[in-house]
Amino acid sequence: MIALTDYLMLGVILFCIGMAGIFLNRKNVITMLMSIELILLSVNFNFIAFSRFLNDSVGQVFVFFILTVAAAESAIGLAILVVLFRQRRTINVTDFNTLKG
Repeated sequence: MIALTDYLMLGVILFCIGMAGIFLNRKNVITMLMSIELILLSVNFNFIAFSRFLNDSVGQVFVFFILTVAAAESAIGLAILVVLFRQRRTINVTDFNTLKG
């Protein structure tokens, strides 16, 4: 049987990969969105692991709401990205500083 610490270590690894993706690649918006999704996935993984080992369904309810927010974030983020690409012809984050008022 797989122990709780194994699930938590996998969650920590996913979280670190997501944080590294945000801090190491600040130029590409799509990579930043994928990194945020990895961070949310690691949080969901920890909620499911604790929910399973404590025999409580509250963690699974939290995962449902987090997945809903993640889906909305992805849809809105990609829609904004498409609009910015149509105007600027780039998805490079450093080129978006011209959007300041």
